[in-house]
Amino acid sequence: MSVLAVNRAAALAALADPVRRRIYDIVARGQDAVGRDVAAAEAALPRSTAAFHLDRLVDAGLLTVEYRRLSGRSGPGAGRPAKLYRAVTTELIGSIPERHYELAAELLAAGAERADREHTSVAAAAASEARDLGREIGADCGTIETALSVCGYTPDAGDRDGITLRNCPFHALADRHPTLVCTVNAALIEGLLEGSGDARCAHPVPRDGGCCVEIRSAGISADGEPPTQTETQSP
Repeated sequence: MSVLAVNRAAALAALADPVRRRIYDIVARGQDAVGRDVAAAEAALPRSTAAFHLDRLVDAGLLTVEYRRLSGRSGPGAGRPAKLYRAVTTELIGSIPERHYELAAELLAAGAERADREHTSVAAAAASEARDLGREIGADCGTIETALSVCGYTPDAGDRDGITLRNCPFHALADRHPTLVCTVNAALIEGLLEGSGDARCAHPVPRDGGCCVEIRSAGISADGEPPTQTETQSP
């Protein structure tokens, strides 16, 4: 998997936690680097909790660290430099509806490189990249609902044992290149399911405006009914 894809996976997973996202927003909107005490006060959290989340955001590549004496003095008696945090980028601001074209570009580019190495098709290689990335995000997020939301799918749990995805994060690309993009999309969702430990399956369900994949138990058909005896028999 490409370094860019791994970094994006870490960033997405880090921001899945609502408290950590609040801490990130505090630092990102600051005019200057932010210390632990300021972050804790603005987020109404204990200092130790704020420090934990700040350092996790650093690990994910979303914040950088610098050290500075806040008193402005130097020399003996000036005190120890404070650990301060600054946002690396604000490019994670999303669109409405949420789109992740950068993620699609990373997966397709990494798939093209992998196809050359493994002498396979770009579609198959990009799908493998997407499944690998989905496993990472799913494992970091813990639940399939959180993982789907982080990736922009807008999950909607219905009355039955399934999840309808109300948004396609790759909408424009899927319209123009449905075979390739929808294959990669399905593989990403399969990876999210595997990584989060969810036993349900990704099923293709073409839908205008929404995602072409629906999540449901393996024994449930597209209309929500158990498969008939004919459908379960091998040809």
